[in-house]
Amino acid sequence: MDANKLDTTDIKIREAVRFDQDRKFNTRVLPADMQRVFKSLKKEYGEDYALCVVFAIRTAIGLHRAWHMTLLTSKILQQLKERFRLRMTWNLGVFRLSFSMSEGEEELFRRVPYDYDSEHQDTFVRTAIALMDNEITVHEALIYQWETEQGIHTAKSGLFLRDFPGRLVLYPVLASTCAVIFFGGDWKDFGIAALCGLATGVVEQILGYFGFGILTDTFVGVTTGLIGGLFYRFGNEDVCLQSVFLGTLYWYFYGTAFVLGILEIIGGELETGVTRFIAVSVKTFVLCLGAGFGMMAVGNATDVWFEQQANCDAGSGIDLTVVWWRVPLYLLCSVAVLGQYRFPVVRYWRALVTMLVGYEVQYRTQNFFFGINQKDALDTAISNVFGCAAAVISACIVSYWLNKFQYLYDIRILNPDHPDANKRLGKTVRQFMHLLVKLELLLGLAHSNDKDRLEMEKKLRREWKKDASQRDIILNEKEHNILVDTIIGTQDMNIWSIMMPALYQLVPGSMIAKLWFGYIFPPKLEETIVEIPETNFNITYYNMNEQDNNVFGGLMVVSTSLALGLMIGFAFVEIFEDIVAAFGCLKPPKHLTPSKLRRAKDRRTGMYSSPVEKENNPASVAAELKKAILSGLKTASQADDVFHAIDVDRSGTLDEEEVAFYMLGAGLSQEQIRGLFGKMDKDQDGEVSREEFRKVIMDVENKALLTPADKKAVQESPSIPIPMAETAVALNIGSYASA
Repeated sequence: MDANKLDTTDIKIREAVRFDQDRKFNTRVLPADMQRVFKSLKKEYGEDYALCVVFAIRTAIGLHRAWHMTLLTSKILQQLKERFRLRMTWNLGVFRLSFSMSEGEEELFRRVPYDYDSEHQDTFVRTAIALMDNEITVHEALIYQWETEQGIHTAKSGLFLRDFPGRLVLYPVLASTCAVIFFGGDWKDFGIAALCGLATGVVEQILGYFGFGILTDTFVGVTTGLIGGLFYRFGNEDVCLQSVFLGTLYWYFYGTAFVLGILEIIGGELETGVTRFIAVSVKTFVLCLGAGFGMMAVGNATDVWFEQQANCDAGSGIDLTVVWWRVPLYLLCSVAVLGQYRFPVVRYWRALVTMLVGYEVQYRTQNFFFGINQKDALDTAISNVFGCAAAVISACIVSYWLNKFQYLYDIRILNPDHPDANKRLGKTVRQFMHLLVKLELLLGLAHSNDKDRLEMEKKLRREWKKDASQRDIILNEKEHNILVDTIIGTQDMNIWSIMMPALYQLVPGSMIAKLWFGYIFPPKLEETIVEIPETNFNITYYNMNEQDNNVFGGLMVVSTSLALGLMIGFAFVEIFEDIVAAFGCLKPPKHLTPSKLRRAKDRRTGMYSSPVEKENNPASVAAELKKAILSGLKTASQADDVFHAIDVDRSGTLDEEEVAFYMLGAGLSQEQIRGLFGKMDKDQDGEVSREEFRKVIMDVENKALLTPADKKAVQESPSIPIPMAETAVALNIGSYASA
């Protein structure tokens, strides 16, 4: 376990500073059941291992609460498991999480509700990346994680919007702008939706405090229906209730969950995907049903619903194609969404770029195909695909350049002697970022740590000018925290922290609500009278508009097209990167090793694929071993990967049987294995440690022993081989079958 062994290759400041006190994570702040798991694992495997398991579990819980994306959370858990060789499994449901450690000897369960949080989502992923890259210790990771949950690393502007009553300012803005931008409302509908939004926010806060669950959604719907109905009945009956209802309830519909459900089904998580679909469908229906109950207070709800539809017909609202303020109003709506997603205020502009690109592409594509495909849903599908793909591409572009600039800004602290720190571009970026931070501090948007960081940077710069032998840099607890904050902030941005609010704005979640309203208030049948020739009789046909009534069909068109857009967007980015890399046009930053790039790629595309656990497929061990040997083992990390691939029982050592079986399977001859094992097992105790294995397998003098004699694939035999004699004079290979 090397969770506290730091890699200072790109963080030279670690080698030069001392801390006035060591910081260790206090496990007593953990819940009782997690403390029990920690103590049990610590006794059996050691403190570092136990802390890594605790970190993995807390990361999973935090991410699941912050984004509810089971595939991506599983992907990060799998990376942590492989990186630190954790013996644990998990099952991430829509709400219920379960973790099993040490082959089921320890179990832990959690129920995690929806509570979208882009800031925590991004921070938890970056912290996990920094830990996996050995740039922070597991103690630092857990402390930072806990401080993030306590709001210590959130700016005051973010804290105000994070919880009630500050969040109440977001509800009326979101409801009113949605009513106009997405649902054809006019300025009167805008005002009524704002009032409904404020009222539903208060209802949600009060009832949510008492834990009323689905009843909260019911009363949110009732409040919306009651206020809207009263304004309709006593306000000249010129209100489009449909736009008011859909705009107000837009936040509560969780439209992105339908898309996530489709992606989970595609990724093989059928049970989770279907459960998510059903759960969110029920939630949406309850909200619509509540609105219907509220309308009953002003008369016959069905009559009111059909009467108000005349105010919602085409041409009755604002024609957004001719007004100049369509985009500014959409951006205002997006700002409210980012607030609901608890996105850091100083980073709003990052997400707004992606959201605007996706919206404009979707909007213009929809208008282009509307006249061509009026009788089908292809215009909706193609606009969703294009809009979502465009959002993904723009998010990747924004992420790439921001990661580059952030690295140039932070490298002066982390590695003052790095060439990039003293180049003109690096100096220009730092000067610009300093001005930006000072402006944010002036406006009250930045965190106090940003100001302290500027002071610490001056301190380090003064000390670094001294001769290396004369430097004595001591950091206090606050400065230590700033250093960790800088290291974590240097990690690649989590693209999904931007994509989730952008996807929310692309998901017309209220389209599904329209279909539910179609069930609550069944549309009138279309009457067709046909005269029978040469008689005085007529035949009357009554038809139902299938497009308005097909709830499942409309749901699948919207959700699947957006899911396809996500996959197409990421596929385009991957292909583009591979092509330009092949021509040498786009080289990854020097500080990103192949293993870091591989993990980053897995996280980015992991939304539509389940993580594969290598140990679940023992037949692949020999193939992976042969591939590693043929490609050459240049680093200790690669040698350790081979060691752990052979050590399938996770004992921490290799015995004769494991070495013989898998190395023969990789194509090495009995003479080669005899020579290798003899060099590894110097004390002839029949066991080889990781250090012994690494030393021999990386020695260039042993290259001949590591060149497979059999270049073809070797099949593994189900029979148990006879172990080598203690004297290691011969190997019995009669039970191995060669292809």
